[in-house]
Formats: sequence, C-alpha cells, structure tokens
Amino acid sequence: MSETTPSFSFPHRTPVFTAVIVIVCFASFAWLAKKIYSPHASAVQAVEGVRTPAERKKLLAEHREKEHTEAASYAWIDQKAGVVRLPIDRAIELTARDYAKK
Repeated sequence: MSETTPSFSFPHRTPVFTAVIVIVCFASFAWLAKKIYSPHASAVQAVEGVRTPAERKKLLAEHREKEHTEAASYAWIDQKAGVVRLPIDRAIELTARDYAKK
C-alpha cells in the first residue's frame, strides 16, 4: 500500500483570476468616485443674489455718489441732541478755528 497525501494545489489560472478581480474592483471604485465627486452641471446656473461685474460696478457707483452727496451736505443727525452733519470742508474749518482758540 502506498500512502499518498492529497494535493491541495490551485490551478494555474487562480493568480490571473485574482488579478482580474482586483482590477475590476479598482475600476469600479474609480468610476464611482468620479461619478460622486465630479460636477453634474455643464453650465453655471444663475444664483439669486449673485450679481454680475457690471451690476456690482453700477451699485458701487451709486453708493459712492450717495456717500459724496452726504459728505457735501448739511443734515440733522439728532435734532434733540443738536447733532448735525456738516460738509467735510466746513467741519475742517470749524475744527481748525476751535483749536486755534486754545
């Protein structure tokens, strides 16, 4: 009687099959990552509240005009307290006159 030990050797195709499975899994992961993290819109949609450069330039010009008008005019800030808004040039003259007296 001869004693033979059972052979548990794998077929020669097993490393190739494993390599194919690993490559398919990696490709599936790469495709899924690209699908999730890439932008979906092909064009940027307008968002409410976001202005174009031309609109921002127009608003800035309007704001500067308003500030210039306020800086060059007289107005009451708090009439009960006696606080007024003076043109900048006049405020400088009055301040220089007050400091000259001291």
